[in-house]
Amino acid sequence: MSAFKALRHDLPASIVVFLIAIPLSLGIAAASGAPLLAGLIAAVVGGVVAGALSGAPLQVSGPAAGLTVIVAGTIVEFGFAGTAAIVAVAGGVQILLGVTRLGRAALALSPAVVHGMLAGIGLVIALSQIHVVLGGASQSSAWANLRDLPGQIAGHHEVSVLLGALTIALLLIWPRLVKTTLLPAALIAVVAATVVATALGVDVQRVDLPAEPLSELTTARWPEAPLREITVAVITIAMVASVESLLSAVAVDKMHDGPRADLNRELIAQGAANAVSGTLGGLPVTGVIVRSSTNVTAGARTRASAILHGVWIAVFVLLCAAVLEMIPMAALAAVLVVVGLRLVSLAQIRTYARHRELPVYLITAVGVTATNLLTGVGLGMAAAVLLMLWRLARCEIRTTQPAPDTWLVSISGTLAFIASGRLTHRLAALPAAQQVKVELHLDYLDHGAYETLRDWQQSYTRTGGDVHISEIHDSWFHRATSDRLGAGKSTPRQLRPRS
Repeated sequence: MSAFKALRHDLPASIVVFLIAIPLSLGIAAASGAPLLAGLIAAVVGGVVAGALSGAPLQVSGPAAGLTVIVAGTIVEFGFAGTAAIVAVAGGVQILLGVTRLGRAALALSPAVVHGMLAGIGLVIALSQIHVVLGGASQSSAWANLRDLPGQIAGHHEVSVLLGALTIALLLIWPRLVKTTLLPAALIAVVAATVVATALGVDVQRVDLPAEPLSELTTARWPEAPLREITVAVITIAMVASVESLLSAVAVDKMHDGPRADLNRELIAQGAANAVSGTLGGLPVTGVIVRSSTNVTAGARTRASAILHGVWIAVFVLLCAAVLEMIPMAALAAVLVVVGLRLVSLAQIRTYARHRELPVYLITAVGVTATNLLTGVGLGMAAAVLLMLWRLARCEIRTTQPAPDTWLVSISGTLAFIASGRLTHRLAALPAAQQVKVELHLDYLDHGAYETLRDWQQSYTRTGGDVHISEIHDSWFHRATSDRLGAGKSTPRQLRPRS
């Protein structure tokens, strides 16, 4: 495809993404407790730096709602200048992960944990920003926000409630009425709220940007804190930003027929963007599925769309900052409420319920909401491991009587020592002196379960019964009988599946 033909598609797509990125970047900065300019810096750097180096050309990067809770906590602990330095170092960690080709390793994390984490973050964002929509201020924790919400609803409401309600209504209704991507719902909702606030002449809190943005950039400064605490913050931001970016890149791959994403190169691009963004006093940068999917839907063909959207943001901030300063903060908070609630996906909940992974999703989401991100993710990973171990150690034992004096015992799955008690109980229930056929459909048989089965066979045979054991998929029982679960001479003794 020629450069001119590509630009014919990329130019309008970049404008659509730019129109979405402005309100989202401002809202995420506000929700993080960071200077509003920091969100715009991250959007510019995410577009230009990550877009130019990206291993996923159609992915659009910028500040993401998924890091809002982490950044807010980091700012409280280290200050914004210290947070900017931590973001820059986290970018270096991401570059190291990409250079060492560990990109795909981040995808080894259970999707139920990742989506549960995002759902928990979404709930935290929604609970905090709904207070701003109602004319109040967000509290220090999700529990405090939830506790004070009834009083906030029943209390004195300013005109900000009207602006927030109008914004939320348009965000929900506009996509159903207008299908074109050239008029994104977030832009229409924020513009409408701004026009109403200006027409009414009301005094509400609005966006506040520096008069000369280039001269008022926050310089990253190494925080005065224990190295251990700084290291935890760096690794947390690097890991969450990496996982979110890579998951977004994989999702974008499914939306187009172009070249597939190079995940290691994408990690390097995200790391470079974070290093630059942190140095300039910007928020952390990740690949963002909302902007990326909009980019693809709007017809983008190359990375030029992502780069141009960053250029448009920079030009707009430098030349039209007065326009941005007309936007009511309640409108941005309303946008964040909807974005946060959309992180709780009903489709994903149904999927995990169908695949019996809903407990992992819920434990992670509730853990992130009720405690903090690291604790919530840790609880989710522990739940995922326990669920995996339970599935690995689980077997099904079915007993049927196909003919008089004949019994069929079918055992499938993994037959391990922890199932020996249940196996003994089921076998002891068989009548004496019968013909018993045992069919083994096993993925694995350990020595404890083998001895249980062998001892029962010998005991049942001594009392006049007849037992025939057949293996359908493998020969675990036969190998155990011949060489005590050895796997053959070609397998090293240390690696043979014995108890």
